[in-house]
Amino acid sequence: MASGGNRFRRPAREQRRVVVTGLSSITPLGNTATETWEGLISGRSGIGLISFFDTSQFDVKIGGEVKNFSVDDYVPKKEQKKMDRFTHFAIAGAKMALKDSGLEMTESIALKTGVLTGVGIGGLPVIESSRDTVVARGPSRISPFFIPTVISNMAAGNISILFGTKGPNYTLTSACASGAHAIGEAAGYIRNGQCDVMFAGGTEGTVCPLAVGGFAAMKALSTRNDQPKLASRPWDKDRDGFVLSEGCGMFILEEYEHALKRGARIYGELRGYGFSSDGHHMTNPIATGSGAALAMEMAINDAQINRDEIGYINAHGTSTPAGDLAETAGIKMVFGDHSKKLWVSSTKSMIGHTLGAAGAIESVFALQSLYHGIAPPTINLENPSPECDLDFVPHTAREKQLNHVMNNSFGFGGTNSSLIFSRLD
Repeated sequence: MASGGNRFRRPAREQRRVVVTGLSSITPLGNTATETWEGLISGRSGIGLISFFDTSQFDVKIGGEVKNFSVDDYVPKKEQKKMDRFTHFAIAGAKMALKDSGLEMTESIALKTGVLTGVGIGGLPVIESSRDTVVARGPSRISPFFIPTVISNMAAGNISILFGTKGPNYTLTSACASGAHAIGEAAGYIRNGQCDVMFAGGTEGTVCPLAVGGFAAMKALSTRNDQPKLASRPWDKDRDGFVLSEGCGMFILEEYEHALKRGARIYGELRGYGFSSDGHHMTNPIATGSGAALAMEMAINDAQINRDEIGYINAHGTSTPAGDLAETAGIKMVFGDHSKKLWVSSTKSMIGHTLGAAGAIESVFALQSLYHGIAPPTINLENPSPECDLDFVPHTAREKQLNHVMNNSFGFGGTNSSLIFSRLD
């Protein structure tokens, strides 16, 4: 990239290393990280007709619903009514990620453990239903749990309460980059010595009438209602918008020596984090891709690697014309000739767009790509747009050892985030 130079390079002071020892995902492809990963690498779509509500009056009738999720497996019944779906997902994701890490949350570890979740919207379904209650039955019928149910920081708050963590506990909101920003910011607490362990991820559960109607009003959603599994088609000439979806991705981030001492399995190192703003428009990315490029460049400099060492990018790749073109241009701006050798795929082609959870879920996918040496495909890429001319791994997963991978996440408001995960050296 011509601009920017090395102004984002990490300061000379040595920082502590951050590794991932536990992960989880809940998506339209599966309710565990393993189920979802198997669906991804087989090129299966999790998109279908919406079953959560009557869509007869909606132009959009398709979405990415999490199927057969049993909240009873993770949250006691008496507590469930105090939480909306995004918090149910977050608690389930945190429990699965902690179990995966093999870490026992003792009182001494909890003292230096924090929680940082990314949430784009929060408890919209309960806001909808509570409004209906007020209209039909009056304000005296509002649940006393309404406010603590819907406010977006309750995903992090309930994880902290569950495990008794004493470190930072809050929620970060940056639209569709929320989950990625949360992971990057959480790593900072470990790097700087304020925490040894962080729950970090993103969650969203807003496949509901207001969200579908709102995004449809913007003409942001695909209306390929008769072919739901073909509807999300990043970089394809026939794309007509994204597919609204839901889910959660969660990491256990841990300080490297802390993980080594307990003999933890290490998936990889979170080595680079970049963030930037377009400073351009509420919903459209800047067409040159310069804002996205700045975040990617910053992550590369933070990781202290050469840009041609990146082997795979899990792209934001929403399946919208403006977003797809801007990200392609941004990748070319940063990587130059190497952009033609990069593998770049959009897993949104299979799970849809999970809004505030997207950056976290797709970071889990990027790390699984690094760990397993497999890049998931972009499905439904039958006729690439002429401007979208990178190697988007069409149709079929590919295998090779990957040493450094990147995840890109961008959001309304012109907010950008890039993360780099690496094999331990």
